[in-house]
Amino acid sequence: MAVELKVPPLGESITEAVVGKWNKKPGDAVSADEPLVVLETDKVTIDVPAPAAGSLASVAFKEGDKVRVGDVLGLIEAGAGAAARPAAAAAPTAPAPAPVAAAAPAQESDARITPTARKMAEENKVDVSQLKGSGAGGRITKEDVLGQLNRPAAPSQPAAPAQPAGPRPNAAREERVRMTPLRKRVAERLVQAQSNAALLTTFNEVDMGEVMALRKKYNDKFQARHGVKLGFMSFFVRASIEALKAFPQVNAEIDGEDVIFKHYYDIGVAVSGSRGLVVPVIRNADKLSLAELEKGVGDLGTRARNDKLTLPELQGGTFTITNGGIFGSMLSTPIINPPQTGILGMHNIVERPVARDGQVVIRPIMYVALTYDHRLIDGREAVQFLVRVKECIEDPERLLLDV
Repeated sequence: MAVELKVPPLGESITEAVVGKWNKKPGDAVSADEPLVVLETDKVTIDVPAPAAGSLASVAFKEGDKVRVGDVLGLIEAGAGAAARPAAAAAPTAPAPAPVAAAAPAQESDARITPTARKMAEENKVDVSQLKGSGAGGRITKEDVLGQLNRPAAPSQPAAPAQPAGPRPNAAREERVRMTPLRKRVAERLVQAQSNAALLTTFNEVDMGEVMALRKKYNDKFQARHGVKLGFMSFFVRASIEALKAFPQVNAEIDGEDVIFKHYYDIGVAVSGSRGLVVPVIRNADKLSLAELEKGVGDLGTRARNDKLTLPELQGGTFTITNGGIFGSMLSTPIINPPQTGILGMHNIVERPVARDGQVVIRPIMYVALTYDHRLIDGREAVQFLVRVKECIEDPERLLLDV
């Protein structure tokens, strides 16, 4: 009995995905709930498990194809994989299983399209592998073929003239790779942010000496008690929350002609996943301790690298922090994550000569940047926001005493 492998619900407002990778080939044995195919959306990566044990009889979409919720990705011959192996072991000289296995994909291929539709497609040289069936179980019908024939000839390729008419001069030394849905979505949002907001960036420098001394003094005890290292991100999250409370415009959102002030603090932390930059959100960060913040950031970062983040963990957020310093960045101008109105950029820590009480001393300095939407936030508030962050980091007791 053939069991359909369908595209599952992908999450709110997500209707399509791209087939990222097939873990099995047609004819391979599969176990129930074994991840068969990886689907990539513009937000998350999803493993689609096998609905039954057996063998993968056919595949309807190849890697890179777009699919929609409910599409039949392939067919599983329930129990076929389990039965085939003992038969081969008991009668290795029997030639019968081989032709049956070879014929199965063709039979399944015939099952995907009605005879009338197949004849019409062959007469008009229509590639049925590119069609999505509207019949029962995703079967291709005559109407699907007619729809393809009546479709206007390639109106959706206005970008073609931008490509050189002839071969690229260095094509042999180049590699063309399709952009992933996540990377495309990141690109769209970055362009959207710069097109729809009045972005401006202000900078300041932070003396990290006090936080580094506090971290060095208590890190071992902190780790022994909480099971996580004491990092810098938790201090900056807490410092940002203090600054957001003082300057609520930075935690707000523009909605048409209205401004939505958010009296909660869901802080997004930009991390690099295996397929690009993602911004998982720490909910109600103002109610978490330093240890809980460190655990939350560490967990989100690990699951981002392993493509285990869920869609709700990437949605929302009132303010974002990004740390380019872990890659060695000295200074940058981060781009806000719409519809947020501000993002804080952290950078690397470098020993620099600075003046203190009339003396030139060497101190560990980090440059910080705040990019903000000037439609809502004036320069005065932006500068004072960074000053508040600076004060909290340079005098970390303020974070502990809430002053």
